[in-house]
Amino acid sequence: MNLHEYQARELLKAAGVPMLEGDVATTPDQAEAIARRLGGGTVVIKAQVHAGGRGKAGGVKLAKTPLEAREHSAKILGMTIKGLIVQKVLVVPAADIASESYVGLIMDRETQRPVFMVSAAGGVDIEEVAATAPEKITRLAVDPRFGLLPHQALGLALTLYPGFAQVKAAAKIMGQLYTVFTGNGASLAEINPLATTPDGTVLALDAKVSIDDNELDRRPDLAAMRDESAEAPSEVAARTAGLTFIKLDGNVGCVVNGAGLAMATMDLVKYYGGEPANFLDIGGSSNPEKVINALRIITSDPNVKAILFNIFGGITRTDDVANGIVAATRQFKLQVPIVIRLTGTNEAEAIRILQGVGMQALNDMDEAVKNVVALAQAAA
Repeated sequence: MNLHEYQARELLKAAGVPMLEGDVATTPDQAEAIARRLGGGTVVIKAQVHAGGRGKAGGVKLAKTPLEAREHSAKILGMTIKGLIVQKVLVVPAADIASESYVGLIMDRETQRPVFMVSAAGGVDIEEVAATAPEKITRLAVDPRFGLLPHQALGLALTLYPGFAQVKAAAKIMGQLYTVFTGNGASLAEINPLATTPDGTVLALDAKVSIDDNELDRRPDLAAMRDESAEAPSEVAARTAGLTFIKLDGNVGCVVNGAGLAMATMDLVKYYGGEPANFLDIGGSSNPEKVINALRIITSDPNVKAILFNIFGGITRTDDVANGIVAATRQFKLQVPIVIRLTGTNEAEAIRILQGVGMQALNDMDEAVKNVVALAQAAA
């Protein structure tokens, strides 16, 4: 679950991270009032959406007066950034910046540890730095048994600043960021930029935090921060239906049972020259309603040109999946071709059900993927 910047700032401020005061507005009047409350000087108006590239899209503006804050907010509120409508803006004082660095934490699945990434080349996407100048990024895997040790934090900070006062301040902030990361079950927490002012003060000017969804059942306070209006409607619908779904940019819709098979399916789609349009795992349930919901969600994506069902029946009964496919196609007419691969529990019955409505089921996974990629490419 991604948090808005203003929500991430709340977590960081609670941990003691130094940040400029600010507030969130949902109307131009509120933005103007906040700008006046902050002293009436120059402020930054920042769109609050779960999307990168806000500045390039016109979602970040400098306002020299409260009246300008109102005018800029009126233009930003309601605008669409990467398909998401801006409903809130963050109003914060503009900082006098001497330098910008990047400090971030991410859960590394390979090492099974939180990994710090820091760079003196802050203020830009860390992905851009990693692609163009990877030597500018310093990494440190943290042993969760001991946490971030003082000498480790100082070592990271020394790669960012020459002066010890700033090194000491940055090291303290890294410790606070680690507390936010571990204390809230985060999968990512970053400050970009971690800025210095001309007088040497170190401040966090931006914050990004993503919470592991597995944390939400035991943390209702974090779950309450979810803003479904800022998420892709298909992902909201999938979560409501009990499906694991992530929208991607391709044109081959995938319905699979089991996360491992779903990953292997997407890899195979790419191997044969296609691009998956989604990750969708219906899980081990044998409920045909899940299949209906899965097809409804996938077919709502206009980029999908062909759909692949790849079902390996263990706990999942393939005949229930077949019944779900038949029921779905009766409820709404499919506008794109569908390729079905079924094998496992009740396979013979599943094939009989599909053949009864003029559908075919393949047994070979490679053959099914080749077919669906060819269909998607032909329709593109």
